[in-house]
Amino acid sequence: MRIRWPRRVFAQVLTAQVALTTGVMVLATSLFLAPLSTELDDQAMRRALSIAQTTAADADLARKLVATEPDAHGPVQTGAERIRTATGALYIVVMDTRGVRWSHPHPAEIGRHVSTDPGRALAGRQVRQIDTGTLGRSARAKVPLRDDRGRIVGAVSVGIAYDSVRERLLGTIPGLLRYAGAALAVGVLAAIVLSRRLRRRTHGVAFTDISALLDEREAMLHGIREGVVAFDRRGRVRLVNDEAARLLGLDARAAGRPLDEVLPPGRTTDVLAGRVAGTDLLAVSGGRVLVANRMPTQDGGAVVTLRDRTELELLGRELDSTQGLLDALRAQDHEHANQLHTLRGLLELGRYEKAVEFVTEVASTQRASAEEIAERVPDPLLSALLVGKAAIAAERAVSLRVSPSTLLPDAVVDPRDLVTVLGNLIDNALDAAAERRRAEPFVEVELRAERSTAVLRVSDTGPGVPPELRDRIFAEGWSTKAARPLPGEGSAGPVAFHRGRGIGLALVRRLAERYGGMARVTARAGGGAVFTVVLPEALAPEDGSPGRRRTAAGGTAVTGAPRRPERPERTESRKRRPMGSGASQ
Repeated sequence: MRIRWPRRVFAQVLTAQVALTTGVMVLATSLFLAPLSTELDDQAMRRALSIAQTTAADADLARKLVATEPDAHGPVQTGAERIRTATGALYIVVMDTRGVRWSHPHPAEIGRHVSTDPGRALAGRQVRQIDTGTLGRSARAKVPLRDDRGRIVGAVSVGIAYDSVRERLLGTIPGLLRYAGAALAVGVLAAIVLSRRLRRRTHGVAFTDISALLDEREAMLHGIREGVVAFDRRGRVRLVNDEAARLLGLDARAAGRPLDEVLPPGRTTDVLAGRVAGTDLLAVSGGRVLVANRMPTQDGGAVVTLRDRTELELLGRELDSTQGLLDALRAQDHEHANQLHTLRGLLELGRYEKAVEFVTEVASTQRASAEEIAERVPDPLLSALLVGKAAIAAERAVSLRVSPSTLLPDAVVDPRDLVTVLGNLIDNALDAAAERRRAEPFVEVELRAERSTAVLRVSDTGPGVPPELRDRIFAEGWSTKAARPLPGEGSAGPVAFHRGRGIGLALVRRLAERYGGMARVTARAGGGAVFTVVLPEALAPEDGSPGRRRTAAGGTAVTGAPRRPERPERTESRKRRPMGSGASQ
């Protein structure tokens, strides 16, 4: 029958450990028994040699050997048998220089020549050996026998039965096997405990399944469009998939390093490290809005998932702007209806000159506001943003003003970045100005150029920002405003959009830092707040040489300076007026 190798990990480990433990015990027992046999043989020969030396040391034995003849009842036989009986030796043979026995356990052998060569003993040397004689196999020793003057007169041969040596060897085997069996049982028990623990850790899967799971894990981690970061119990990065590396700006060297070494201090690092509790936590990294969720693991580590909400956040802001424009259009529609009714009344009354004057005034006021913005801010994206925000401000009974010192040349390298910064600042300023009820709430916008640096300043008449909160207000997720309700909840209406707060100003600061500039908030004289953002190299050089645009990774890219279109100079002077004032008449 074919022996099948187990498939599951714990079974394979158990089988391998039991086989290894058994093999080790068998090898150890064999290595112990092999030298034990040799040691027992050596001990038996030493014992025989000791008896032989003690017998040969008796001076009377040498005199009796010389003075008498071989006899079964002679003094030599009597003395040798007495010693053999006392020591338990197999035999004690005393021989003369011819090799003739004078003593033997079998008296019939007395007078006969010994069965083995006594030459070395008669030559004065001591002999130890395992040999076979008339009494069988034995451990024997031979020593010379000397008289009083030191002359060799014979030899003494002593034998220890080899059966006794074998019995001693066999007697040690049961005990040795008991110890080996106990050690084997302990090893098997440890293997079983280890395999059960391994089964719990591996959930009983097979080696082939582990390989497939690893392949699927790699494909899933690097194929999903969500970032995944895994940490061990010490807070070191254990795994980063491709999307997380892109969102956080990490590289392959991040693995195995503490989080605080691979990411700068800030809310993003605190969220990933678990120092901020909660679900769907917002963070900003490299100008991207991220939603993070942290899940602890059984080994004390954690897995953090990251979702890119940048596009969703931009869509939400566009939806907010669209909602504001719709509100402004409704107000404009209501206002235009009133103006048409007034014009109709003037025509019915026959006051045609007054009607013409009324139409001219209304048209010129609205056209003057748009033209003034376009003249001071030639970039179409920025000017369109200001015109749109002016309509929204008018709907909220807030005046949006352009500072007299505003003048931004049509040389913006990347208008989208300025639109992001200016849009966020104006939105926050409108909320603050509308929140604080006063006679004439307003928001003032100032855009100016200092060589290739763009300076954006937005002030409002709101409640202002306390000094102790002026740094925290730029942190991700920090806001004094509550989250907007979901559709159907509260009074926000069915078109309200639910999203996290505390992202706009964080994006502004990150964008400014990416340009190498800064963003700060100060107090406004008379109450309110002033937000200032400095963006170095946001404008193309005046000589028309290529400028530098900040990339998403924080580097620079060369871009051509945009052409500044020719604009006719206005011949009529315009006085400073609030933007969108025509909508509020």
